[in-house]
Amino acid sequence: MTTDRENWSSRLSFYYAAAAAAIGIGSLWRFPYIAGQYGGGTFVLLYVLFVILFCLPVMIAEMSVGKFGKGSPTASVNAAVAQEKTSPFWRLIGYLGLVIPFFGLSYFSVIAGWSLDYARIALFGGFSDITPTASAAMFGELVASPWRQAIMQFVFIAAVCCIIARGIHRGIEVISKIKMISLFLILLILLVYNAIAFGMSDAARYVFSVDAAGITREAVIAAMGQALITAGIGVGVLMTYSSYLPPQISVPQSSAALCLSVILIALMAGFAIFPIVFHFGLEPSAGPGLIFITLPIAFDRMFAGEIIAVMFFFLVVVSAFTSGVGLLEPVVAWLQEKTGLSRVRLSIFAGAAIWLVGLPSLLSFNVFADLRPLFFVPFFADMTIFGLLDYFVANVFLSTNALLILLFMAWPLGGRIARTDFGSEATFHIWRGALRYGPLALIVLLLLLP
Repeated sequence: MTTDRENWSSRLSFYYAAAAAAIGIGSLWRFPYIAGQYGGGTFVLLYVLFVILFCLPVMIAEMSVGKFGKGSPTASVNAAVAQEKTSPFWRLIGYLGLVIPFFGLSYFSVIAGWSLDYARIALFGGFSDITPTASAAMFGELVASPWRQAIMQFVFIAAVCCIIARGIHRGIEVISKIKMISLFLILLILLVYNAIAFGMSDAARYVFSVDAAGITREAVIAAMGQALITAGIGVGVLMTYSSYLPPQISVPQSSAALCLSVILIALMAGFAIFPIVFHFGLEPSAGPGLIFITLPIAFDRMFAGEIIAVMFFFLVVVSAFTSGVGLLEPVVAWLQEKTGLSRVRLSIFAGAAIWLVGLPSLLSFNVFADLRPLFFVPFFADMTIFGLLDYFVANVFLSTNALLILLFMAWPLGGRIARTDFGSEATFHIWRGALRYGPLALIVLLLLLP
């Protein structure tokens, strides 16, 4: 490993960077429509509980490995394995910490390209006098054009590479501060606007009303998946960012602050969208099209809707951008360890590779729309290349890596590498107990639910 690695300039800089990487499109785009599909308040309650009871302990574990190993996910995990003289099997965590962000960014950049295109449309008043049919046609025209999507995807990845090439202080720290400050301010403006223009009562009832009958196995699994996505668990980002931590910064305190921020931003995103949806009689469970098809209709009907639309899609673009930065950094950090080349060269190389690998996902919406690679497997028979990547990265690799990190820290490591970061022995034992017995409690819960 290199010995001249940068460190975060302050605790706040690390917090900004970790929060900016974790809080992305998953909070602004996915959270509102998934909450709509699973009953509003019931899903929100399950989501909050998972972030606190499951994601927080695992986040501390992942960040502790990064802080201890001082390298890319593979280097940090290898250092922990060597320290404790445990099975080489656990090195799989490090490899997944590279595979997930590489392939995740390859198809995530497609959605990011959509948001970039819609920010351009909003800036030039493209939602004026739009009808539901026209809105659906606008989105259909975008995804049907491989060249238009490829250009937007290229622009997005190129911008991400520029930030990574500038390093920790001049690149990631700067853009992360801009993102988190603008995120909070724009969401706050949208909340105030909604409170004045539409009122918050319907949205509040929807978000905070809990129906016990809605606590099903499917809702629990959906809430757990959403919690993992919005907290950035198992992706390799938090482990890599934590490798730049100075010794005096506490991982448990940083993790707690990050989890609270994840919950706060998700709730703010809900209150930025649901009042608009309810006021105009739209459907909160509209699915992925909620932002790209449903909301443009509402923006056209709102007072100062053109300004609100520009602010909203700017927010989505910036959130996608910092998430992309977080996904690329583990790959570049690993390449730098292996080659010793400059960040500039490696950022260009990694970005180009990811863009090329992402083209089949992009073409899944047009040229390859009828291609089903695993048509011979019933469960995957209807999935495109994009659908397969999304399923395996988000539902298989991500959850598997989160579970492996949990088990690795709880048993072979016994939490020892994180012990000095805790303020008291009691807190340390509570955390280690949550790691060891949390999965068992979750399995029992899933078995008991309908």
